[in-house]
Amino acid sequence: MGRGSAVPQFTIKEEEVKIMKEGIHPEYYQATVTCNCGNTFVTGSTKKDIHVEICSKCHSFYTGQQKTAAARGRIERFNKKYGIESK
Repeated sequence: MGRGSAVPQFTIKEEEVKIMKEGIHPEYYQATVTCNCGNTFVTGSTKKDIHVEICSKCHSFYTGQQKTAAARGRIERFNKKYGIESK
């Protein structure tokens, strides 16, 4: 088969494992994140409770309900400026 195997072999030696120093790291909690829309989920953090204004459940980018009113105004101004008729 040529020059050896195609898959590299990795081994971890016991003396390579590093242990974190005591007393210099903040406490790590399972934090409950609460959004203004009422959605809650759990994540890891140095705080126990996190309150946010917008989450992936209510943000327009993730919900697909992006506001088109502002875009429509820009399109109408462009069409008027260049004399393009609206359909």
